[in-house]
Amino acid sequence: MLTIRTGEYAVKFDLNEEQVDIRDMVRHFTEQEIAPHAAAWDEDYYFPREIYTKMGELGLMGMTTPEAYGGNLLSRLTGALVYEELAKGDMATAVGLSVHNMITGSLARYCDDEQRQRWVSRLATGKLLGAFSLSEAGAGSDAASLQCQAKRQTDRYILNGTKMWVTNGGEADLYLVMARTQAGRNAGGVSCFVVEKGTPGFSFGKSERKMGLHSSPTRELLFQDCSIPASNRIGDEGQGFKIAMASLDSGRINIGAIAIGVAQAAFEVARDYAGTRQQFGHPISTFQAIQFLLADMMMKIEAARLLVYEAAYKLDEGQDAIMYAAMAKCFATDAAMEITTNAVQVLGGAGYVRDYPVERYMRDVKVAQIFEGTNQIQRIVIARAISSNRG
Repeated sequence: MLTIRTGEYAVKFDLNEEQVDIRDMVRHFTEQEIAPHAAAWDEDYYFPREIYTKMGELGLMGMTTPEAYGGNLLSRLTGALVYEELAKGDMATAVGLSVHNMITGSLARYCDDEQRQRWVSRLATGKLLGAFSLSEAGAGSDAASLQCQAKRQTDRYILNGTKMWVTNGGEADLYLVMARTQAGRNAGGVSCFVVEKGTPGFSFGKSERKMGLHSSPTRELLFQDCSIPASNRIGDEGQGFKIAMASLDSGRINIGAIAIGVAQAAFEVARDYAGTRQQFGHPISTFQAIQFLLADMMMKIEAARLLVYEAAYKLDEGQDAIMYAAMAKCFATDAAMEITTNAVQVLGGAGYVRDYPVERYMRDVKVAQIFEGTNQIQRIVIARAISSNRG
């Protein structure tokens, strides 16, 4: 159990038996089913849908969903343990699962009973895969200015516009789409909808050719007179931005945990390589320059893990976790970028080629500083929280 007392720097990191069992189960699954294939998936731009089916069988596709709706609800802290272990094997798979659970949890929270029966249990068991769609070409950090339109016509909505950078795009069966129901550029005019793959007027743009996360598809969504039932709206009109922001708080904790997993994997490769690589008649791990790099890696991993665990704890306790989620995501992803870069440096030329995984770790983790809100936006969130607390 993680214990954090308000006003004290007292933290206990003893996991309970259930958390240890879940962590060890995911670690074994990752070592057996994911890590051996991650490099090939990356090389081939292959999306391993069969792995998501297996994760559904393990209960990982419904981690944010109560049992009453077919899920296997875990605490945010336990979820962080899961994402960290998965990311040690393949960040792309961990990111895809995080997005799916973000959607599933949002629907379980904001849907009415009829909507939950239609979608949530099938998402939570892995029969359906979910995707989240907020960003547009002209609405990234300024997400409230999105312009994809949803116009009401009696008992239906007609969607027109495009969405960008959608993780699981093209592969997912169900899309949580934020669209504008009132003209303007304000958050209050945004509503939330479910759009199912195969709906007439809904199609996909090209698959993005990215620096990393090659086995995690990123696609543009295209809506041209796409007609969906009014019953596909989630919550009230104008509530969409609130739903999106609530989803992102937990998503940022997940991304922090994923970054820690990648950083840990990179550190372990660098540590082991330094212990065997000989130069000037000695292992390079005996040279102070390498020792200091490894020491800094380990310190920053532990510091990032502490921030992620604290943010997860606060969310579990129902506390205001916005600032803590922002700090966790920002610090962990910045640290992971530095750690993976230094892991490549420790390996030297060997780190720059694909015989070792550290170059993939570095390529993959860069985007963690960008999505779920750039780290510049996280610093704005933190600064505003500081000003608000001072008042």
